[in-house]
Amino acid sequence: MSLQLSQLSLKEPCDPTSSSTPGKPVDDRMTDRAGDISSGVTQSPGGGSGLGLEEATSLQCSSASAGEGSEQLAGEESAREPARPGAKCSTDTFYFISSATRVNFTKTRTNSREQDSQFRVTYDMIGGLSSQLKAIREIIELPLKQPELFRSYGIPAPRGVLLYGPPGTGKTMIARAVANEVGAYVSVINGPEIISKFYGETEARLRQIFAEATLRHPSIIFIDELDALCPKREGAQNEVEKRVVASLLTLMDGIGSEGSEGQVLVLGATNRPHALDAALRRPGRFDREIEIGVPSAQDRLDILQKLLRRVPHALTRAELLQLANSAHGYVGADLKALCNEAGLCALRRVLKKQPNLPDSKVAGLVKITLNDFRQGMSDIRPSAMREVAVDVPNVSWSDIGGLENIKLKLKQAVEWPLKHPESFTRMGVQPPKGVLLYGPPGCSKTMIAKALATESGLNFLAIKGPELMNKYVGESERAVREVFRKARAVAPSIIFFDELDALAVERGSSSGAGNVADRVLAQLLTEIDGIEQLRDVTILAATNRPDRIDKALMRPGRIDRIVYVPLPDAATRREIFNLQFHSMPISQDVDLDQLILRTDTYSGAEIIAVCREAALLALEEDIQANCIMRRHFTQALSTVTPRIPESLRRFYEDYQEKSGLHAL
Repeated sequence: MSLQLSQLSLKEPCDPTSSSTPGKPVDDRMTDRAGDISSGVTQSPGGGSGLGLEEATSLQCSSASAGEGSEQLAGEESAREPARPGAKCSTDTFYFISSATRVNFTKTRTNSREQDSQFRVTYDMIGGLSSQLKAIREIIELPLKQPELFRSYGIPAPRGVLLYGPPGTGKTMIARAVANEVGAYVSVINGPEIISKFYGETEARLRQIFAEATLRHPSIIFIDELDALCPKREGAQNEVEKRVVASLLTLMDGIGSEGSEGQVLVLGATNRPHALDAALRRPGRFDREIEIGVPSAQDRLDILQKLLRRVPHALTRAELLQLANSAHGYVGADLKALCNEAGLCALRRVLKKQPNLPDSKVAGLVKITLNDFRQGMSDIRPSAMREVAVDVPNVSWSDIGGLENIKLKLKQAVEWPLKHPESFTRMGVQPPKGVLLYGPPGCSKTMIAKALATESGLNFLAIKGPELMNKYVGESERAVREVFRKARAVAPSIIFFDELDALAVERGSSSGAGNVADRVLAQLLTEIDGIEQLRDVTILAATNRPDRIDKALMRPGRIDRIVYVPLPDAATRREIFNLQFHSMPISQDVDLDQLILRTDTYSGAEIIAVCREAALLALEEDIQANCIMRRHFTQALSTVTPRIPESLRRFYEDYQEKSGLHAL
């Protein structure tokens, strides 16, 4: 006989007359949520007290109360009390339970506390934010744990703390850690989720959450994405947003009015603090604002050490430090994604060598190395760079022929401050903020910028002037601000302005409506050298018309280095030809010295064009040609002629003499 029991009540005696058989079959729909018991009842051999039964019972629990009750039934009631006939259940179905009942647990319920501990966030799990955590513990933990101490000294406990910073820096993680460490009741409000289309329902939900937090103090109300819930009222799209802001202001003012002062705290998180209503940010509401910024190299090292604590890896401390120094602009979420990607790279590396390896042996062989992280960094870029990510070509200094003096000046301006910061501090000098490359067209100015981006390893933001221009008033200036904001977020970084003369034209010469160019230039000047200091961001610009750029931008402190990129001399032309000949089949009759003499006034781009034209002429003569002959170069030189007139060359030389001491 196979029966199903929904709930047992052993404390209420049942009618003995109903002890022989079940009164009615049990309907599956009436089973309780607590658990199901399936009993197989067989006649026990041998005598007994009239209840010689052997039951095989299977129990499945789904709540803590059911689990505890069932264990008590199996472990205590059946052993301590003699079997009472007619144990009563909630469905009026009766069963025989004896001391010989055997209970087999087919599935045990997961303890909710054990499950929560797997996702519990502690302060030890947060890396790189030691100063912020110290401030948060002083501001939040002490008032919640020791409110009497604050009352005795007459210190008002903070009502709100605002965490702000770029996405992925750990704001939400800090809030979870605070709630766990304090042991307070936590109410979580996700900004977009609480908004309702019905009139007044959003405000009612807010009031309900604050009322419940007041009753269950100490408590923390965590509002994630606060800017979505409380935007500026003057820019609100509808009346609902204005009413929500007003309700939250009133509720925060009411904290502590019912004798719960210091026992309820509002913790907000946002990555757009400038979008919050100003009334919300005054003292008395959000008393303290703590910036959770982009981690430094030392902070990134701390984060990596905590992320790799339980991960099998073969990295030494020196390699970890090297990895942290090269991960410019990576926030905590980026580093976590980088560790995951490096683990996948290590797994692919092992499985590629031994594809049929069993899973039990794979775990012991996979160890993450520095090369796995380097491979992962090519796929995982800083999250702040994804909107402005530039696929920098793999151009190195060796790909650029000659120009050794220019390469040295750029290394001094960009690479030295990063590799030798103590030397600059010792000498008491600031690294150059900006470098302008000017010269005739085709002299490798843009290629030099690409090589600098590759060799320095910094985050590279390439800006084209027309991209910043917008027909709406104020949008062009906002675009300039966004460029510099992103560059600061992923610092150290390089902002490259190609054809700067189109963006920073001299003021007063613009005839456009509303003087858009003048306003963009003013914004550019304030961003480079305004009240807010530009740290670890280098401006690199290129132009072939330096005379059109506004003089205010060309002064030291903004564009510190003005570097002239001239036409290639004989040694530089030789290097350019050699670089081209590495990948081209050249005949023995080609005279390199003769080519160098005949390309006296050619630019670097024109020399490359000569080599390309010679190769095409060889293919035109014979599509199966194996090499490029001397006659092909002679014909190419007559086709590709220098296009930079003597007057323009003289102009650049005169400008170099007049541009001052900071021109090199």
